[in-house]
Amino acid sequence: MKKTIVTLSFILVCTVILFAQANSPAASKVRGKKVYETYCLACHQVDGMGVPNMNPPLSKTSWVTGDKTKLIQVILKGFAQSVPIDGEDYSNNMAPHNFLKDQEIADVLTYIRSSFGNKSSAITAAEVKAVRAKTK
Repeated sequence: MKKTIVTLSFILVCTVILFAQANSPAASKVRGKKVYETYCLACHQVDGMGVPNMNPPLSKTSWVTGDKTKLIQVILKGFAQSVPIDGEDYSNNMAPHNFLKDQEIADVLTYIRSSFGNKSSAITAAEVKAVRAKTK
């Protein structure tokens, strides 16, 4: 009986540790890089610097490092307006990516907010879910 309890306790502890590691910002960033490479890289480039006058850079801009809700909405609703960033106008439309799961959006935004010279906090799937619920 004691052996069974010890074994079950060990399994429970290992499960908790693995779950915590899978949901860490570092794990989110690794998954986010894969989402970025699939859906974002063609327009925003490997270095996150975008394409002049077309696709904006993701490096050190308030669009990326600022308001999380606004950034999540860009992913969910797309973007179809000209925006000045660092004195340059960018006007290429971005299609909505609302087909991505909440965790995928959280992961890619965590990756972007902590890459390309950015040092902003992670975004969680719960934050994406809350914004998605309010975004029509």
